[in-house]
Formats: sequence, C-alpha cells, structure tokens
Amino acid sequence: MILYLQHFNLILLALSHVSQALPRTWKRDADIESLQGLTQITRDRSGKAGDPDDKYFHESTFHPHYDGRFAEKVLPYDSRRIHLTHLIQTYLSTMYDIGAETWLMHGSLLGWWWNRKIMPWDTDVDVQVSERSIAFLADYYNMTVHHFKVPGVNRGRNYMLEVKPHYKNGSVQDNLNVIDARWIDIETGLFIDITTLRRDRTAEELGERGHMMRKDKHRYLENQVFPLRNSVFENMPVKVPYAYTELLEEEYGPDALTNTDFEHHHFDEKEMEWVRVQE
Repeated sequence: MILYLQHFNLILLALSHVSQALPRTWKRDADIESLQGLTQITRDRSGKAGDPDDKYFHESTFHPHYDGRFAEKVLPYDSRRIHLTHLIQTYLSTMYDIGAETWLMHGSLLGWWWNRKIMPWDTDVDVQVSERSIAFLADYYNMTVHHFKVPGVNRGRNYMLEVKPHYKNGSVQDNLNVIDARWIDIETGLFIDITTLRRDRTAEELGERGHMMRKDKHRYLENQVFPLRNSVFENMPVKVPYAYTELLEEEYGPDALTNTDFEHHHFDEKEMEWVRVQE
C-alpha cells in the first residue's frame, strides 16, 4: 500500500543560528543542551564523552545506529521497521522537494535489489550525495527541522538534517568523520547516514580520469554510478547507481544476491518478502 506523505514547506527556525557554515571557534557539534526543545531526553547518551575531540557525529552508548541525543533505548523489531520506513520516505521526499541529488548505497541498495524495501534486520539506512548536493545542504538546510504527517501519528513527526562543519574535507586521513550528514528522526534517534561521492583527485593527479571515492576509502568508477537509474524504494521514487549489480557484488560478494537465508530471515520468493525465522 502506498504511503502518502505531506511535506510541510515551513522549516522550523528554532536552530537557525547554526544554519550557517560553522567557524572553527564555534562548538564543533550540536550537543544535547543546544537541542533542548527538540529532544525529550535529559541525559546525554550520544557517546560523545568516549570519542576523540575531532569526531563530529557520535554513536549512542547503547547502539551504534541510534542518536543518543534523541533516544535512550533501542526499538522493538516491528516498531523499528515502521520508523525506518518513514525515515527513508521522508528523506527521499525532502531531497526531491529541494532538488538535492541522492541515491541508495550499501545495505540499503541490497535491500532495494531484493524487493525494493529496507531489509528487516537493518537498523539504519545508507545513501550518497554528490559534492554539489552536500554543499547545497550545508549552505541552506543544515540544522533544519522538517515536519511530516504520517498515518497513525496524529501530531506528525519531525526530522532534522545535520551536516558536519568540515564536510569539505575529503581526505581519507580524516577517518573519524567519514559520515558527512545525517537525517535524524528526533523522536526515536534512528538516522540515515549521508556520505559524499567525490572525485578521486589522487587518481586525477596520476592522469587517471573517471575515478570516484569516499572518505572511508570506497572507490568507484564514475560509469559505475552515473547515470543514475530511476526506481522505487519503500513506495517512493528513488535513484540507484547505474551498475548496481556490479557494485553489490564487489561489496558483498555474488552470494549476497542469491542467498535466500540470512540474519535469521528467509526470503519468500512468492510473497517477495523477508520472513523472520523463529529460533
């Protein structure tokens, strides 16, 4: 069943004072104190205290795929699936509305390959953006909160886009900050990791053209990603890389595209669904 989402164009301005590029003399992250009024959490579980000072995004003390500024515990299996579905639907809707180029990658692309859905054991979503898009998001939408009406939620739900201040640093030496931005459900703490696909300038210096890279040392050929293909994911329009099969086999191996039993789930080819196997 198609889920229709109404995206309000009004962007809440509660955090507008940090929507500009952050100077080095400012605080390097939005700590829990600066988010009061958005978060219901009073105790910081972001994991920040145990991380190096130069790390921008943090993973919660109770699970790596929750933002501990907005959550204090993991969600049950069924509830998490619903919230993750809303998470990607609202993200795709927003990026489409504002004209930011984005596409699925990694485990989310693998879920798309199987049945155009998030795999039920996943606890986050992975997407990529272009260098032009991350600059656009940083300049105009950093720390904005977006309100959506979703079925079954009378008051609607809010999501925050957060871009790190040093998103322009494409060095693989900056291995503490491979994530460039996050789309965060501020009710549950679930988030989408947003990474930037960049020109591989090291390869270009060697005279090699058409090479792309990410800060986590993933490398691609430009024609593996572009032109992007139009498709559908969780009942929403989405873009995927051009050579998606090749990319998935390189990352996960050929068996990932044929193995119908994984993570205590079995893929029902008739229903086109991953079904949880009771232990």
